Amino acid sequence: MAVVKGTKQYPLKIVQDRPYVRVLAYFVIAGLMAAIGYISYELGHRRGMSGQEQALQDVAALSTALNTRTKQVSELEQQIANIQLGAEVDRQSNEDVRQEVIDLKDQVAKLEEDNSFYRNLMAPTGNKRGLTFGAVEIIDTDSARTFDYKVVLQQLAVNHQLLNGYLSFNVIGKLNGIEAEFSLNQLSDQVSTDRIKLRFKYFQTVQGRLSLPEGFEPERIELVASSTGKEAVTIEKRFGWLVEEA
Repeated sequence: MAVVKGTKQYPLKIVQDRPYVRVLAYFVIAGLMAAIGYISYELGHRRGMSGQEQALQDVAALSTALNTRTKQVSELEQQIANIQLGAEVDRQSNEDVRQEVIDLKDQVAKLEEDNSFYRNLMAPTGNKRGLTFGAVEIIDTDSARTFDYKVVLQQLAVNHQLLNGYLSFNVIGKLNGIEAEFSLNQLSDQVSTDRIKLRFKYFQTVQGRLSLPEGFEPERIELVASSTGKEAVTIEKRFGWLVEEA
């Protein structure tokens, strides 16, 4: 064998050719690859199943939490409704109590007024004596342009005697813009004459219902009361048209 100068020489080893070894190695490698693929699939599948199970568990937990929150919201809404209802009931109760207090105060004021009225009748103070006007009221009704009226006449004296006389009751205002005057008998079916008869020892109340004609706007009331007899007197009084609520 020729030797080339300057080239490093390696020892040669003769190996017997074995083709079946290559085939066996191929199958071993293929088996290993298949095993690795199967193992990877199983691991991936198990991981996927585990993730799916975890997701289902998370969904179930979220659903439970949502139901709990929904129930809590419903309970809070009911509490709010109860509070609002309670507040309304309390407000209504307070309003009822307030109205009852107002009514009681009105009753007390009325009783005090009555007591003062009777005290003045039986023991008048000052120099005022004889026929006088007491309360005068115009009270609203449910009917349009219809009102209740009340006039109290009284005799202030230490020694009361029977008093006879007459009362004139006139309403003054404007009818379609023109000055007009109506006597009580023109406004009330309960009165037949423009002079209402008086006969009392202590006091007399003249009351009833009147209706105003269309187009008439009342401005004031004029009252004239006269007693008869040897000590006859005449008294007059004017009141603005002030309507009280029923």
